[in-house]
Amino acid sequence: MSVASVRSLRIEALSHEAFAPFGDVIDTIDATNVIDINDGTAQRFHALALIDADADGGTPVISIFRAQPRELPFMVRMLERHPLGSQAFMPLAANPYLVVVGSSPDDVPRAFLAQPGQGINLHRGVWHHPLLALKVTSDFLVIDRTGAGNNCDEVKLSSIWRIEAAAIPG
Repeated sequence: MSVASVRSLRIEALSHEAFAPFGDVIDTIDATNVIDINDGTAQRFHALALIDADADGGTPVISIFRAQPRELPFMVRMLERHPLGSQAFMPLAANPYLVVVGSSPDDVPRAFLAQPGQGINLHRGVWHHPLLALKVTSDFLVIDRTGAGNNCDEVKLSSIWRIEAAAIPG
């Protein structure tokens, strides 16, 4: 493989607006439906993302994924998508992680840095790279679909995208 076939990928801060074409950011910062509950001792940040799991009779499931940290620089060589349902990730510890998404395998992917407390919900069919934990092994609460049908397509990219540590904002 020649050096010319590797392209650099810029990392963006994860925000609701920038991530909207790919899914939802799950956090309390921009919550619009906040309800006081439990006699005023707690708040419910209601409906931060909608789970899409019912295609072909699927149902939502809750799992925990344990992601090993990735070394930077990291080469993005593949993407996957789930054509039958959304996939939500909420970190269970205060560790930043990377999210790489794209409109199609042929388009330039986008990389987002998720801060502690930010989760994501990938819309059905969104191309993305598997979890990219940084520095430490990280657990994520995952809500996605189980059921009949092929719900995972993977593709090798025609261009390889390099993520450098220096590209991480802040």
